[in-house]
Amino acid sequence: MIVRNGKKPELLIPASSLEVLKTAVLYGADAVYVGGEVFSLRAKAKNFSMEDMAEGIAFAHEHGVKVYVTANVLAHNEDLEEAREYFAALRDLRYTPKDSAAEGHEADAEDTAAEGHEADAEDTAAEGHEADAEDTAAEGHEADAEDTAAEIQVAEVATQPDALIISDPGMFMIAREVWPECEIHVSTQANNTNYETYLFWWKLGAKRVVSARELSLREIREIRDRIPEEMEIESFIHGSMCISYSGRCLLSNYFTGRDANQGNCTHPCRWKYAVMEESRPGEYLPVFENERGTFLFNSKDLCMIEHVPEMIAAGIDSFKIEGRMKTALYVASVTRTYRKAIDDYFLGEEVYQKNMDWYRAEIAKCTYRQYSTGFYFGKPSEENQIYDNSTYVSDSIYLGIVEGAMLILSDLTDDYEKGENLPWIQAQMKEEKLTWMGAPTEDAVDDDTMSEEAMDAGASDENGSNEQRLMGFLELIQITQRNKFCVGDRVEIMKRDGWDLSVLVGAIYNEDLEPMESAPHAKQKIWVWLLDDVSFQRVDVEEGDVLRQDAN
Repeated sequence: MIVRNGKKPELLIPASSLEVLKTAVLYGADAVYVGGEVFSLRAKAKNFSMEDMAEGIAFAHEHGVKVYVTANVLAHNEDLEEAREYFAALRDLRYTPKDSAAEGHEADAEDTAAEGHEADAEDTAAEGHEADAEDTAAEGHEADAEDTAAEIQVAEVATQPDALIISDPGMFMIAREVWPECEIHVSTQANNTNYETYLFWWKLGAKRVVSARELSLREIREIRDRIPEEMEIESFIHGSMCISYSGRCLLSNYFTGRDANQGNCTHPCRWKYAVMEESRPGEYLPVFENERGTFLFNSKDLCMIEHVPEMIAAGIDSFKIEGRMKTALYVASVTRTYRKAIDDYFLGEEVYQKNMDWYRAEIAKCTYRQYSTGFYFGKPSEENQIYDNSTYVSDSIYLGIVEGAMLILSDLTDDYEKGENLPWIQAQMKEEKLTWMGAPTEDAVDDDTMSEEAMDAGASDENGSNEQRLMGFLELIQITQRNKFCVGDRVEIMKRDGWDLSVLVGAIYNEDLEPMESAPHAKQKIWVWLLDDVSFQRVDVEEGDVLRQDAN
C-alpha cells in the first residue's frame, strides 16, 4: 500500500444548499465546497447566502469538517471591485447560533431588570434602605447590560471558510491583498496540466492546485514528484465530465448568450444535433445513431470507485466529487460510498476488494450518465461518449431528509377494522401497549393475533356507534417531501455507517396531523410513521437521515 505522509486523502464533497452541506458532513465528508451568490460558476445552483454560509461553516467546523468557497469565475473588469468586497465579507464572516443566548439575552436582560431588580429594590426599600435600593438597581442594570453584551459577543462565532477556490489570476491577487492569511486553492478552470504551472501558483502563495481533468494518473504522479512535499494536489474522483477543455466551454455563450465561464452554462453539449448542407438551408439531416438522433458532445461521467488504490498511489491529497447542483440523495450516496471505500482500503486492500460489489451497487443508485475512467488511464476513445441519449440514469428516488420526530396518540380503530394494517397494529400493540378503551392489551394479544375478547371489545353496538377505540402512541418523523410516495410503500433509510433500513410507510399526516393516503405535493412538510418491513417494530431514525425509494 502506497500512502502519502501516512494520511488518508481528503474526501471533498459539493453542496448546493445548507441542507446538502449538512448531509455531506453527516455522511462522511472531510471537507465541503460551496458557492456564494456571486463568482461561483454555478449561477443556476441554489448557492449560499452569507447567513446560510455562516451557519453551514459553523455546523461543519463543529463536526471537524472544512469548508471551501468557490470564486472561480473568469472575471471581467466590472467584477473586480465586487470581488474585493466579497472577499472582505468572507474574511469577516460571523455566525450567531439561532438557539444561543444571543437571541434571548436582550429579552432576558429586560425581564431581569424589570422583574428581579424591582423586587430587589422593593425588598431593600422595605427594609428601610431606599437609597441603597436605587444604587443597587442602577448598579445592577449596568452590570447586567455589560454581562449581556459580553454574552452576546461570546455567542457570536467567527466562521471564515477554510480556503478559497480561484482560477483567475486577478481574483487571486485581490484575495491575497484583502485576506493574506487565507488559504487559496487554484481551480481546475485554470488548466493545470504540468508541474511548472503548479510551481508557478506555489510561488504566488497557493497551497493547493486542482489538476485538469485531462491529466492521466501517470502525469499526476510526475507532478507530485516535482513539486514541494507540502503542496497539495486535488483531483476529481467522481462526477460529470465537461466536453470542453477543463470546462472552458464557448458553446453556451455562442448559442444563448449565457457564459459558461461566468457560471451560466446551459449545457449545449447535452442537446441533440443534426447536419445541414450549406446549399440547402433549412433542410436538416439527422445523423442517426438511433431513432432520437445523435448526441455529438455528450460525455460519460467519471467514476473511480474501483481505482481508489491507483488514485492514492498517484500522490493525490484530495479526492473531489463533482456536483454542486445535485440533491441531498446524490450527495449522501456518493459521500457514504467513497468514505467507506477509502476507509476500507486503509484497513487493508483485501477489505476494499471484498466490498467492491457493495460500492458498485451504491454508486449505481446515484444519478449518472453511464460511467468511465476519463483521462486517468490514457486519452478517452469513442467509448467514453454517449451517442444515443442525454438523459440521466437513476435507480433511486429521493423522498426527503428527517427533520425531527414526535409521539402522537393515534386512533387506529378504522385501520384495524379494515384489516389493511393489521400486522402493523398487532406489532405496535406488543411494543407500544396500544389500548382498547384505555385498558392494557398485553393480555389480549397472543403471538401475532388478537384474542376474540379484544376483537369483541372493539365491535360496534347495535346502533352502529363505536365508542370503544383502538388507541396508541405512534412515533412520527417529519420530512419535507421531494417525490410522491404512499401509505404502504417500502422505502429505505440511509444510515451513515453504510447500512440501510428497509421500512414500510405505516401512515402519513399533514402539518395539522390530518391523515393522508399519499404525499403528492412537492416540498410539503409531512409527518410519517415508519416500521421495520419484517418485524413491523419501530426503527431508530436520526435527524439528517436520508429517505429514498427504489425506482425499479
